[in-house]
Amino acid sequence: MGPARWSGVIADFDDPDGVPEGQPKGEPHPEAWVQVAAVSKDQTRNTMIIFGSLFTKEALAEYSIDIGKEIIYARKGLARIEAVTSSPRALEGGRTTFTLLNETHHWIESNQGHEMAATIERNATKSADGAARTFAITNAFEPGEDSVAEQTRDAYEAAEAGRAEDTGILYDSLEAPPEAKLTKPWLEKVLLAVRGDSDWLNIPRLIKSILDPRNPPSRSRRFWYNQVVAAEDAWLARYEWDACKREDLSLADGDEVVLFFDGSKSDDATGLCACRMSDGLVSALGVWQKPANWPAPNSPGYVPYRVPRDDVHGVVENAFARFKVQAFFADPGSGQDDDDGEMYWDTYIDVWGQTWGPKLALRSVQSGPKAHAVRWDMRDPRNQETFTEAVKRTHADVLERTLIHDGHKVLRTHVINARRRTNRWGITIGKEHRESARKIDLAVCAIGARMLRRMILNSPKRPKKKATGRGRVVVLR
Repeated sequence: MGPARWSGVIADFDDPDGVPEGQPKGEPHPEAWVQVAAVSKDQTRNTMIIFGSLFTKEALAEYSIDIGKEIIYARKGLARIEAVTSSPRALEGGRTTFTLLNETHHWIESNQGHEMAATIERNATKSADGAARTFAITNAFEPGEDSVAEQTRDAYEAAEAGRAEDTGILYDSLEAPPEAKLTKPWLEKVLLAVRGDSDWLNIPRLIKSILDPRNPPSRSRRFWYNQVVAAEDAWLARYEWDACKREDLSLADGDEVVLFFDGSKSDDATGLCACRMSDGLVSALGVWQKPANWPAPNSPGYVPYRVPRDDVHGVVENAFARFKVQAFFADPGSGQDDDDGEMYWDTYIDVWGQTWGPKLALRSVQSGPKAHAVRWDMRDPRNQETFTEAVKRTHADVLERTLIHDGHKVLRTHVINARRRTNRWGITIGKEHRESARKIDLAVCAIGARMLRRMILNSPKRPKKKATGRGRVVVLR
């Protein structure tokens, strides 16, 4: 009934409707069709039952509002609000003007939530002039369930990181800061901020619930701090990594750094990370992975994706031109080149070793027939053991807030995607499963770069900087 659509008019200084000057003026939709969608009737009932108490008798009469349990009509049936549940086929083709997707953290594949969300998106896309809108509300989702809420967050972050096209998703979330603790000094101020305008939530009652030992911290963070808590086998939680972000810091020309490269040909991502020697700042210098909209293998004119090696080489060249590189380890990956049968990155890694190897303070393989300045194959059991120790140390550095990073968004995504995996030496990291599209390669690079920094700092051969400065002679008379 209200002014829910822009009329195409901007209010002037004497607007009779009281709209501030320079603001867009709204108008009612003449045939509004609003759907409240959920995967169960109980979810829609939470919304629909409040309408009976919202309207005065005068409003009911003026707009001819007829309140029902699942459909509310107005303007003698020209406008309506209806509750709908998991029936994607029944929803197909609806000409709705606005759809509310209710509690999308419960929308998963097994209850047809995925198909329902897809149907609603298609209906909105087909609307007249593309003017229909959808609006989803959710609690913090549980990672790994692949709910519609999780898919939406992933799509938003992919666009923010530049890994996917920005399709116009507007995302707003009140979440506790990553450093927020579940202790008495923190609780009241954090809860007041996070609850927003949900002022019916009783803060003292929430505090008691959080402090109740029967409620695990992960549940309290998810439901009351609105934080996306890590999956059970996650290597790090989002808020743990975010707490180490330092947006005021960045790499500068001339910095002493170490570099770690993780190579791939097509399926996995290829990444390059740097770690500054002075303070341990981690920064991603480049990441290359198959775009989300790459054609499927069975599509016409399909061409397999290949990481652009010349582009990667250019970024490596730039890194050596900008920084004082102390060490550079490169894992070639396991993909074979389709043309000559050699490892996809062998030629480039050899060039890097020959070009910059003599300048490096630390070589990857010191001696023997496999001596190399740069090549560091992670399939070697000795290197696996070394990397597993680096995973342990990096994890501890994050929890102790002694690791800092510049907030690179794709690096953040790869860290969040990393899962704990056990090998003969302890806990390492891996993807959630072998065919997963959730990449972790930049996380590997960050761990490797921190490993190299630690190696150099602990090396007995590391040259100590000579004290510099000017002396002063004072003559006493």
